[in-house]
Amino acid sequence: MEDLKIGITEAGVMHTDADVPFDLETRFRMVSESGVYDYYDKTPPLEEEAAYADMSAKYDLPILAGGWFYQLGKDEDLLRSNLELGARLGSKVHNTQIFWRHAKGRPVTDEEVMEIYLMACEWGDVCGCTPTFEVHINMWSEDFRRVVQVADMVEARGVPFKMTLDHSHVIFKMDNEAESKMFGLAEALTDGSLILDPGMPGNVCDEWINRGFVCHAHARAAVPNNPRNTFAEDHKGRPGRGVQYPFVQPADGEYVAAWDENSLAPWKKVVRNLLVYRSTSGDKDLQTISTEFIPFPDYGGGHKYSIWENSLACARWIRQEIEHLAPDG
Repeated sequence: MEDLKIGITEAGVMHTDADVPFDLETRFRMVSESGVYDYYDKTPPLEEEAAYADMSAKYDLPILAGGWFYQLGKDEDLLRSNLELGARLGSKVHNTQIFWRHAKGRPVTDEEVMEIYLMACEWGDVCGCTPTFEVHINMWSEDFRRVVQVADMVEARGVPFKMTLDHSHVIFKMDNEAESKMFGLAEALTDGSLILDPGMPGNVCDEWINRGFVCHAHARAAVPNNPRNTFAEDHKGRPGRGVQYPFVQPADGEYVAAWDENSLAPWKKVVRNLLVYRSTSGDKDLQTISTEFIPFPDYGGGHKYSIWENSLACARWIRQEIEHLAPDG
């Protein structure tokens, strides 16, 4: 699977959010010299396009992916602009997050998500950058059942549905009473119409993978009932929701809870299932996997472990898993 590239989102090129941020050239140099990554993942502001293009060329590090978040009724033009910007920088995919609420304040409908998806595909076809709609908290897709509902609507119109799989958003909800109450998921989990556990047949991640939806992936470790981030608060003063777990053992005091490597098994299983599908199905749409350990309150904000070192360790592990699937591996 030499054509499957491993990259890193820009927010992962840091140690902790308490440190002075690295400048742009330092970030590109670190990623280039790591020997682990094939590409850089970023959609920069328009006014910084030239600087990113220069650094990409200088360090021979393509910007194969990017992404941003959008509110329907307000940000449609921004989505089109960012797809075009990504294409100019060489991005093949644009990770697209659509907020749960419309600019009018109400929840977005499946029909509205379908419509913006179809429009984004038209824009992407013209410029050469594919929109991939992400499964993500605080977005329309946090009710995981809606992903297939929208995908069916899109495919009924003769258009393939392509998504970004970030299964940390699924794994952290496993065995999590507070999180499972959202969107009526608890009832679906009880009656078996929704299965989060990747070790069980019919689980939601396998459904997305086996239907060929996954065109891009984010790799950020999470564990079932992931501890809330009491080291950081959101804008309402609440602890972060906890959608990030260290990939390697942190030192004492660097993480909010005791670390257990075995807890990572469900998260790792989804990655393995994705790679097995990629290697055996003949479906080569998945070309990019970006590690995405990040510092924000719902993730690793306030922690003392190195986000950069965890990113590197995760990327190395993914490469090892790819090697195990090689014909001579």
